[in-house]
Amino acid sequence: MRSICIVTGTRAEYGLLRPVMRALQARDDFTLQIVATGMHLSQEFGYTAQSITADGFRIDEKVEMLLSSDSAVGITKSIGLGVIGFADAFARLAPDLVMVLGDRFEMLAAVQAALIARIPVAHLCGGDTTEGAFDESIRHAITKMSHLHFVSNEQAADRVRQMGENPDRVFNVGSSGIDAILELPLLDRHELEQQLGIAIRPRMLLTTYHPETLGTCSSADQLGELFAALDTLCAEDQGCSVLFTMPNADTGGRELMRLISDYAAAREHVSAHTSLGHLRYLSAMKLAAAVVGNSSSGLYEAPSLRVPTVNIGDRQKGRLRAASVIDCGAARNDILAALRTALSMDCSHTVNPYGNGNTAQRIVETLAAVPDFAGLIRKPFHMVAGA
Repeated sequence: MRSICIVTGTRAEYGLLRPVMRALQARDDFTLQIVATGMHLSQEFGYTAQSITADGFRIDEKVEMLLSSDSAVGITKSIGLGVIGFADAFARLAPDLVMVLGDRFEMLAAVQAALIARIPVAHLCGGDTTEGAFDESIRHAITKMSHLHFVSNEQAADRVRQMGENPDRVFNVGSSGIDAILELPLLDRHELEQQLGIAIRPRMLLTTYHPETLGTCSSADQLGELFAALDTLCAEDQGCSVLFTMPNADTGGRELMRLISDYAAAREHVSAHTSLGHLRYLSAMKLAAAVVGNSSSGLYEAPSLRVPTVNIGDRQKGRLRAASVIDCGAARNDILAALRTALSMDCSHTVNPYGNGNTAQRIVETLAAVPDFAGLIRKPFHMVAGA
């Protein structure tokens, strides 16, 4: 049996990895190992490691790396601590393959440690572009340190091949977030209200706003523009309520958390939650009149639930998007116009460009077909034809 070590650091990325973890767990030719790190181990961000164990998984290692600082210096030091922690964790676990998803700094630390330990890496969701955050560069760096590439769309596959990766190791499998939607029995309105202790008005806006780490304007100022637009909309329409989920542990994220907490505390129609967990988050998305903010979930998952998305600013600029996604600037009037458009949209025939599910099974079957993971380590550069 070959061991696959999955590294997870945030609630959102765990939700995308969970279908793959279940598919690996169900096979008798793989041993699943799990390393939890980052926000999962922080009380400030909801200690979401408990969600992993509640789902029936065993956490084999915990890598503490997240400093209580969201400055550039603090994040950089967290990466350094992560490299040290992952070096020890991988030495103890001795996995045959490490699997990571996405573009966060926690995964950059993990992949650096795997590279030096000569452990091959499978990377999910490489090749996307997000011009408004330094996650873009991290994602591409992880691609160059990885050996198997499970991308979510054909444009992403083209970019990975353009970076010199072996075309035979690039697989367009779609988004595993759609698997999660299909496999979870989502909560109805009453169940969600009971679990969150809130009353949901007829038109609920599910809102997440992360720092735009390469933006020219401050994320706090942009968030203030979103607040102003929401206030105007909710004054016009008393049937609107706002459900905020807190931002990730990115540079400047804690200031946004404080501002969101203060905003919600002053308004009875607004609630803010550190972490909903994947079931409640997807349930809220299904019930929402619109998904608002700059989270990738508005592009990946919301179209499959036929819910419109108001995508603010440049954080997700360059990602593939469905017709249900409305892009707008970060000024209050732009946001308000986009919100009004979203609330009038019919998304019942939306097609999600990230596939229709079964992603986890495709990934696991591809892994099973690789005869020798160790043979993946040496990577010649593959020129794109005609370049």
